[in-house]
Amino acid sequence: MTQYFDGKLRKATLLLTTVMALTAAGYAGAHEETAGAKTLLAHNADFQKQIVEVAKGVYVAVGYSAANVTLIQGKEGAIIVDTSANPVDAKAIIEAFGSRMVRPVQAIIYTHNHPDHSGGATVFAGNDKPEIISHRLLVTAKPDTGRGKREGGDAFGTSLPDDQFINAGTQLEYGRKTPHTREGFLPPTQTFDGDSKNLTLSGVKMELLHTPGESDENTAVWLPEQKVLLAGDNFLKTFPNIAPLRGLPTRKIDEWITSLDKIIALNAEHLIPGHMQPVSGAADVKAALTAYRDGIKSVWDQTMAGIAKGMTPDELVQTVKLPPELAENPYLQEYYGSVAFTVRGIYVQQAGWFDGNATHIYPLTEKDRATRLLAMTGGQANMLKSAEKALSSGDFQWAAEQADYVLAVEPHNPEARKIKADALTELGERQDNATARNYYLTAARYLKKNL
Repeated sequence: MTQYFDGKLRKATLLLTTVMALTAAGYAGAHEETAGAKTLLAHNADFQKQIVEVAKGVYVAVGYSAANVTLIQGKEGAIIVDTSANPVDAKAIIEAFGSRMVRPVQAIIYTHNHPDHSGGATVFAGNDKPEIISHRLLVTAKPDTGRGKREGGDAFGTSLPDDQFINAGTQLEYGRKTPHTREGFLPPTQTFDGDSKNLTLSGVKMELLHTPGESDENTAVWLPEQKVLLAGDNFLKTFPNIAPLRGLPTRKIDEWITSLDKIIALNAEHLIPGHMQPVSGAADVKAALTAYRDGIKSVWDQTMAGIAKGMTPDELVQTVKLPPELAENPYLQEYYGSVAFTVRGIYVQQAGWFDGNATHIYPLTEKDRATRLLAMTGGQANMLKSAEKALSSGDFQWAAEQADYVLAVEPHNPEARKIKADALTELGERQDNATARNYYLTAARYLKKNL
C-alpha cells in the first residue's frame, strides 16, 4: 500500500507518527488541557490529506472531504466509489488524483445515501455520462429525522469556533468550510436488489454486496482480483454510531453483525472504510473486522441479557462495557459512537420507552417536578447556590441538573443559564467522544448567547 502526501512518496508510519506529534503539540494550546481533548487531537492524524494507492489501479482520497473517495482505474476509464460531500471537495480530489485518474468516468457507485458520500457526483461525472449505481433502497431512503434543537446542540460542531472544535469523530471538517449539499448529487441510473450483483466495469470485475448496518442500503464493493473490499460506513476506526445524538432511529444491530460476518468471509487483503485510513494485510484486515463485529455483538448481547433480567437503561449503562481486550482495540475507541448511547438505543428499539417502573407510566411534567423540588429545598436561590457550589467543586453534571430544575420553572433565568452553560462547557472539554463534546459545547454557546 503506497501513500502520497502533497505529491511526495513517504512511508505512512513515519508521516502518521510525525502528524500525531505535531497535532498534539501544535493544536493543544487552543483547547483546555484535558485527557479527552488530547485524545481527540491525536485522532486528527487519521484525517490528514493523502492519496493512498491501496492496490494496483485502486486509490483512495483520505481527508480531502468528510468521507473517503475511491478511484478504481480500469482499462477503458475510471470508476468512482462515493463522491465526497460537495462539488468544491470533489474538484480538489480530482486535482489530487491527477494523472492517476483517466477519463471517461464509466461509473459512479454510491455505498449509501448520506450527503457526505454523495454530494460531489456532478463534478466526477463531468460530461462523461457515467452509470450511477446503488442499491435500490438508496432511492427510497428518507432524510434523517433529526429533532428541533432544544438548546442549539449540534453533534457535528459546525458552528463552533476554531478554538473549540477538534473533529467530528469520523472527519476533521464536517460542513464547516465546505457545507454538505445535495447540489452535486446525481440520482442512480442503475440499481440492484437482493443480496448482491456481479459487474464488470471498464474491465474490472467486482461484486456489489448489500450489507445493511450504518444505513439500510449500505453497499460494500468487493474487487476479487485485487482482494480489495470497500466497506462503506459499516467499518470505521471508531466505535460505530449506532444510536446517534443527532436524532435518528437506532441502527439495526443484528443486521450489522450479519453484514460484518459476510465481509469477514471474503478474506480481503485490503480494506477501505468510508472514512479515515485503509487497512492492508490479510491478517490485519481480518483482525480489524473481527474485533469490530465482536465489539458490537458484545454490547448487543450484554444489553439484551440485561433487558431480560428487568434492568433499566440507567442500570444497563453502568454495567454494559466492552471486554478489556476490545476496549483497548484501536478500531473501537469511542470517538464517534458510544457504548452508553448504544445501550440506550437498543433498549428503546427492543423494549420500548417504558423502563418497568410503574411510577414512570404517567410521570409529573418537568416543570411540576421542579416546582415541588424547589419548594422542598427552599426555592430557586438555594438551588442556584447549590449548583454554583457543585460547579466550583468540579461536580459538573450535578451543577447542570440543578440548573435545569430552575430553568424548568423559569426558562430564561440568567444565573441558571450561565451555570448550566459553564457546566456543559466543562463536560464538553473533558469528552473524548467527539459528538458528545460538540453537542455540549454548542449547547453551552447557545445558552450564553441567549442570557
